[in-house]
Amino acid sequence: MPEAPNMIPVSDRIKIYGTFLETLPPNEEYLTLQFSPARAPRSRRWKNYGLSADFLGGYFAEFFPGDTLPGSQINRQDTARAAISYIANELLENAVKYSDSVANLPIVITLKLYPEQIVIEVTNHASPKAVAGYQQFIETLLDADIDDLYTRQLEKTALGSGVSSLGILTMVKDYAAELGWRFQVQTLNPNVTRVQVMAHLSI
Repeated sequence: MPEAPNMIPVSDRIKIYGTFLETLPPNEEYLTLQFSPARAPRSRRWKNYGLSADFLGGYFAEFFPGDTLPGSQINRQDTARAAISYIANELLENAVKYSDSVANLPIVITLKLYPEQIVIEVTNHASPKAVAGYQQFIETLLDADIDDLYTRQLEKTALGSGVSSLGILTMVKDYAAELGWRFQVQTLNPNVTRVQVMAHLSI
């Protein structure tokens, strides 16, 4: 798949960062889950998202052979299950964190399986304030040395200062995921931005 530059200002209403592909090759193996705006207690919502991520990991792991990886006691199915579950869970949690409850719009996650890649895409809607903070972090992430940024974020977490964003960093550092983002200000409501995050995971 072709790579996208770090940031493309497509228009006044659209910004694209990282490896976000507007058009993906067609495929027949995919799964989409949609979460309607939640009014349940926060603790129950987090549990539901985690269970959904585990389901996605288990579902797609069945497409992989059970052979053991060279030099490892873990087989390919277990590796795929763990990677998909972790990334899906982190992207869903991020979508919840940056979602605008006033917009009352669903969160959607789609997984697509290709011969050499899994693509995970999550969509939510956010306020201008949340978008500004998110884009600032993305710009820092794309320009930084990942190991150095990861260490700095660990220190922030230990000191209890700022937002750690360790989940996204772990996706890149430990799972070699390529990430892309697309932000589109909504025409009918400029105070709401549609946020799409895409994670490419090599298999």
